[in-house]
Amino acid sequence: MEHAVSTDRDTAAGAAETATEHATEDAEGPGTDSPGADSPGADAPDAEGGTAAAEVSEAAAELAAQRELRERIEQRKAEKAGPIAAGTKLSGQAADLLAAVRAVESGAPVDRSLLGPRASAAPERAQPSPRAAEPASAAPSGPSPGLSPAPASASRAVPAEAVSAVRAVLARGGAPEALAGQVATALGEQAAEVLREDPWLLLGVAGVRPEQADGFARALLGAACGPGDERRAAALVGWLLERAALQGHTALEAASVRDTLAEHAVPDPHEAVRHAIAEGAVLVFQEGAEDSFGGGFEDGFEEDSPAVAEESEAGADEEPADGTDPAEAGPPAPVLLGLDRYALAEESLADGLARLVRTGPEDSWDEAAAKAPRAAAELIRAVAGHGLVLHTGGEAARAEPVALAGAARALGVRAVVATHSENGRDRLDAAAGAVTVAGLLAGAEGPGRYADGLFALDLLVVLDAPQLDVETAAMIVESLPDGSRLVLSGDPGVLWSAGAGRVFADLLAAGVCPRLASRTPDPGPVGELVSGIGIGELQQVDAPGKEVVIVPVRDAGEAVHRTVQLVAESVPRAFGVDAGQTQVITVGHGGSAGTRALNTALKERLNPGPGRFGGFDPGDRIAYVPSPGRTLQGAVVAADAEGLRLDCAGTEVVVARDRVESAVRHGWALTAHQAAGMRWPAAVVVLPGDAARGLSRPWVYTAFSRGDRHLSVVHGVDQALARAVTDVPSQERTTRLRPLIEGLLAPAVQPG
Repeated sequence: MEHAVSTDRDTAAGAAETATEHATEDAEGPGTDSPGADSPGADAPDAEGGTAAAEVSEAAAELAAQRELRERIEQRKAEKAGPIAAGTKLSGQAADLLAAVRAVESGAPVDRSLLGPRASAAPERAQPSPRAAEPASAAPSGPSPGLSPAPASASRAVPAEAVSAVRAVLARGGAPEALAGQVATALGEQAAEVLREDPWLLLGVAGVRPEQADGFARALLGAACGPGDERRAAALVGWLLERAALQGHTALEAASVRDTLAEHAVPDPHEAVRHAIAEGAVLVFQEGAEDSFGGGFEDGFEEDSPAVAEESEAGADEEPADGTDPAEAGPPAPVLLGLDRYALAEESLADGLARLVRTGPEDSWDEAAAKAPRAAAELIRAVAGHGLVLHTGGEAARAEPVALAGAARALGVRAVVATHSENGRDRLDAAAGAVTVAGLLAGAEGPGRYADGLFALDLLVVLDAPQLDVETAAMIVESLPDGSRLVLSGDPGVLWSAGAGRVFADLLAAGVCPRLASRTPDPGPVGELVSGIGIGELQQVDAPGKEVVIVPVRDAGEAVHRTVQLVAESVPRAFGVDAGQTQVITVGHGGSAGTRALNTALKERLNPGPGRFGGFDPGDRIAYVPSPGRTLQGAVVAADAEGLRLDCAGTEVVVARDRVESAVRHGWALTAHQAAGMRWPAAVVVLPGDAARGLSRPWVYTAFSRGDRHLSVVHGVDQALARAVTDVPSQERTTRLRPLIEGLLAPAVQPG
């Protein structure tokens, strides 16, 4: 719940509750599951994605360690004439990394110490390896040094004395001392000194609002600060882009950022953005410019300035010197602002995908295709001759890429199938030998890596591809050897990734590689209903076995009551599916029928208890979020001095006591973003009246397709459900991957 927070010393304490609440519920995904979270500057009381803004995710840490591997990106930048002009006043790790990039651009030797101790151990890019060069059994059983993702807490350990110093500064400014650990982790050992110099850096902590940071700054600086303070402007720009990343954007239009800054009482938004760029708080891009980073401050942002716009209007009737017809050229690409972590990820991903396309082998697998099921034969032929292939389809179509992997193994090709979640892995036949993406990257699952850090495989099939965020996708592609093949498969109708980016959708739109659409429909009334939703039609389906049931309700209280009744009584009686195999899905965490309210009611009915372990009891069904955007389901086993002990898909997990509040929820009810990539025998979708604003076609498509045998819809939104399916196709995301990959590869001719 958002709190109305004034900016004086007394009400600054409200930041503690706000920050804790945001950090707890926002670690799980973007704000599309929450009403009102549809714009970069919008408040998202129940949005799913926040600790990623203040903590270094596993993906971000991995990308930092692999920057040295990105020789092709850096070589391409070195060939461009325009260096990045921003960042001259950076400090700390950001300045070190920028110095390394500029050293590469100038051709000077790179000081490996600038890249940190983990990066210095990262291997160089491997040469293309023959498919049979080394058996998978010879690969290391775990990740090689410098490539395995490390927990953020381990990578940013801060001495206790530094935390104590931050606590003193927070107390002086009237901010909650409970934020000291988060601030110290975000700002490093010198956090206290840095925070005294720039109090608005408090905005880097998840859940802290601009009003709260303003009150803190005023308490520390007195009359020396105001709404036009340059430090405030730079912090607000970064905060807006972090908020946008939680909603899936990897960049924002500069004009949109300026408009939002004006709403926050910044007197000169244009100058504020200029200052943020000069300070290195953000990067500026304009796709189509000579440099992939938009030529930096001078060549990118200046083109968007009012003065330049006036000059452009004055000279609109003049014919260009090169004779190009302005009408044919079209409008210029918008100037975008972005954070360096997502810029590097998109650059790395585009370059890596282009490498796979160019080095992909051309073999003939006709014999294998002839032996495969008809639905998989076309996919096998496409993968035989291409390094990158996209495959689309629903749940039943997953059998096709799995059959592809089996046929490849029969040919002696080392093939691995990876899924988004443990649930998705366990739904496949054991013969598929599937792993999870997280397990593959960490080296806990799969064939391991060569000594140079690259995967010891020839073909990687990634299911649930729409759930890949740009950072995870970049890590995967960077780890694939030259000459290997990558197949991305998934249902394009579901919600996009919890993290920033829309990798699968951008690649489908770019058309730079073969794209094959499965003709295998999902069976039964649920499959028929979901297929209609996918094309924008909410139609009544014939369900003689009560595979689809609509339960109308008048208010949220009745919605909660009927949901509990369905899970505990009706579904088990009609289908023999117990409560542990039925998943409740709702729009957001808050509200009278959000996950909190539903989980409270379901716990009381299914596993009542005092909650003596931080609100949990043995046997409670839980949702554990080990990292932003990743949800594991399991059950509480016990608790002791080490923390809360969970059983997650047969694996024992211990969650430290100080992380339980932020990382563990009750899991009888999930949001649709949490449920994406997972399925259960039965699903109960809850749509109370206040959920109407959070509905869209992808949301409905995702929620309604989570049940294999049965779907119950607790329906209280009247005509809003049909309008969402027909009129709200998706929430747009601003990303750069499509123009980047199109600039590297011409659109491909598609089969079929």
